[in-house]
Amino acid sequence: MLNNVHGLLFTQSNIYNLRELTEPRCLSSIPFGGRFRMIDFMLSNLVNAGVSDVGVLLLAKYKSLLDHLGSGKDWDLARHSGGLHLLPPYSLSNGENPRVFRGHMDTLSEIMPYLQDIRQEYVLIADGDIALNLDLEDVFQQHMDNHADMTLVCSPRYTGDPPATVYFQVGDDQTITDVIQCPSQPAGVEYLNIFLLSKELLLRLVSECATHRLYSFRNDLLPKLHHHLKLSAYAYDGFVTRCTSVASYYDSSMALLQPEVRRDLFCPQRPIRTRDRNEPSSYYAPGSVCRNSLVADGASIEGEVNNSIIFRDVRIERGTRLDGCIVLQGSLVCERTSLDYVVMDKNVVVRAGRVLHGFDSYPVFIAKGSVV
Repeated sequence: MLNNVHGLLFTQSNIYNLRELTEPRCLSSIPFGGRFRMIDFMLSNLVNAGVSDVGVLLLAKYKSLLDHLGSGKDWDLARHSGGLHLLPPYSLSNGENPRVFRGHMDTLSEIMPYLQDIRQEYVLIADGDIALNLDLEDVFQQHMDNHADMTLVCSPRYTGDPPATVYFQVGDDQTITDVIQCPSQPAGVEYLNIFLLSKELLLRLVSECATHRLYSFRNDLLPKLHHHLKLSAYAYDGFVTRCTSVASYYDSSMALLQPEVRRDLFCPQRPIRTRDRNEPSSYYAPGSVCRNSLVADGASIEGEVNNSIIFRDVRIERGTRLDGCIVLQGSLVCERTSLDYVVMDKNVVVRAGRVLHGFDSYPVFIAKGSVV
């Protein structure tokens, strides 16, 4: 168990534009898979490995994330000593609006007192907007076996947009030999924005970056590090996804309908935890139909649902047909409605008799709280 590791999760990045999905929330708070938020996956990975101190760095649009995380008790992080630390937004630019996110190192420099007070010897840093089931004990073991200065998690599967992604060239001994930034085509293994290093090295790097005005770990620091430090690449070959656009969010969600993907992401040995809302079981009315779909607790199905993901407290009325849809929490689809390839944010109402048809490559998106 990794009781000598401290976790740090970033909740905001300006790399990706998910339009309406991130209008009311940060990337880490995006709902995913029927009942989860994106941050649940890395938070669960840390807890499953025995990490008992986790700092969550907030920046903007964090209200829904605060509501979701609460005291951290659903992840066994509500503790008198250690546990979940919600780190408030740093330096405001004009007294009201948060400063633009410039990179991980810039953000870390703003919480230097917190970093100095970390009691563990090692720190694992990750973005909170990636979904994977990662054995962090294995990552730590490789780090120690290779006597690495830093171990970075990567994937041979390509999950992101190459022009916005970093790739590694890796030698036979798992050492990173080259860092390739934002190529036109995938080049090597893809960096997943997860890395492990000692607290001592972290403090030194943050201090040096602040002195030289280097803000981004990916763009400013990482390309130089492999010349001076031993960087080890941990290859993760399981299912992994980052939502870089509304289309990729849709594709990643639909992938969960495949049994092999669900087995990989939700393996019982390392459960993915989320906020417990004590919902009743889902309800299926007589005559309702549900095929190849994920339906969360508290949902009510009276119509026909095919190849779709239905979140908590969703109501699908009689005479309604859904195919290839994602319906987020608290939404209502009224009777005699036909929907194909539609993504509905929270608390949407689709009025009776509506017909909406998108495409699997370009789904229709309905913003939070809309009535259509």
